[in-house]
Amino acid sequence: MLTELDMLLIMTVEPGFGGQAFLDVMLPKIRRARQAIDGSGANVAIQVDGGITEETIIRAAEAGANVFVAGSSVYGKPSPEEAIESLRANGQLTHA
Repeated sequence: MLTELDMLLIMTVEPGFGGQAFLDVMLPKIRRARQAIDGSGANVAIQVDGGITEETIIRAAEAGANVFVAGSSVYGKPSPEEAIESLRANGQLTHA
């Protein structure tokens, strides 16, 4: 079924409201998804949504995510532009 997908979304918080902390218990799920995708030969992006910060983006990227949704860590900063650049720099560990 992976060949039918373009992107797989893995929620890394409990859905419902912004500002929640990243759930590290989701990292094994991201790793398993990346292994399955790589093993299938499919070209599927893994998107993570929730609790993405300069620190958690590194762990998520190392686990295999390559698309990141960040809200509070961008819009809660004095300079959203600088926050985005910092997240991009830390997220470059991806499996693009």
